[in-house]
Amino acid sequence: MFSILIPTFNNLNYLKICIESLRKNSNFNHEIIVHVNEGTDGTIEYLNKNKIKYTHTNENIGMPRALNISSKEARLNYILISHDDFYYCPGWDMEFEKEIKLLKHNNFYFSGTMVGAGQVYFDAGDKYESFNESKLLNNLESIKTFNFQGTTKCPGLVHKDIWSKVGGWSEEFSPTGGDDTDFAMKLWKNDVRIFKGLGKSLAYHFGSITTRKKDKSLFTYLGSRGNKIFLMKWGMTINFFEKFYLKSGLDNKKKLIFKKFDGPLKNPHKNFNFYLELFKVKVIKFYLTLTKFKY
Repeated sequence: MFSILIPTFNNLNYLKICIESLRKNSNFNHEIIVHVNEGTDGTIEYLNKNKIKYTHTNENIGMPRALNISSKEARLNYILISHDDFYYCPGWDMEFEKEIKLLKHNNFYFSGTMVGAGQVYFDAGDKYESFNESKLLNNLESIKTFNFQGTTKCPGLVHKDIWSKVGGWSEEFSPTGGDDTDFAMKLWKNDVRIFKGLGKSLAYHFGSITTRKKDKSLFTYLGSRGNKIFLMKWGMTINFFEKFYLKSGLDNKKKLIFKKFDGPLKNPHKNFNFYLELFKVKVIKFYLTLTKFKY
């Protein structure tokens, strides 16, 4: 039903958990396409042995390029963007299928709900060695979630036609950082107004180790660089777009906002707060222009 794109970077132990969960907990026969960055840890041998389709580059090219390359191999009508450090919980794909049938058109961006290092905190282990699958599965019914406005971006589902229309992910953000929100902005610019997080489509997330690994300085650098690129490209910051357009993102105390889904999004209400925040954004952009920021 879905072509599932999974970039990976020498992350075989997590990739195995991800793929095994897809095979065990999916209700439909999905196409799995892995993009292997480097693959010096036995990833390619594992994929060949298990007859899993993959693309490959000798170096780590990051999320945007990896997704674009692997998407060219997609044969099904829907593309699901995935990290390699997900464990997909039972019934995850049934929720996407229900929403597709209810909507009856392709102008949407659906996303699952990340448990663990994500929207819902639950401790079933923060590393593959300590992952407690039984604990997670035995507590699924008690994990309280709801359909929310906006998107977690990943796991994220779009129709293949929409993916092609917006040109996939923008490679100027490579290796990563800001690229997922840029994709959401491109969807917005192409009149997609349904950004819906599905509360019952759960994926356990070990935590941002797909292509960035665990260097904290890299997280800070990529985040700031990605936001600058986004600002220069779209005339607003990532947080501004998520807050006023997607109705999600961070509040003033840097806490994630999750509002219950109540229908298609509308253009932002341009009140005093909107223009105040926009003014601050324009000041930052002017400064970046003066300092000749390039990417």
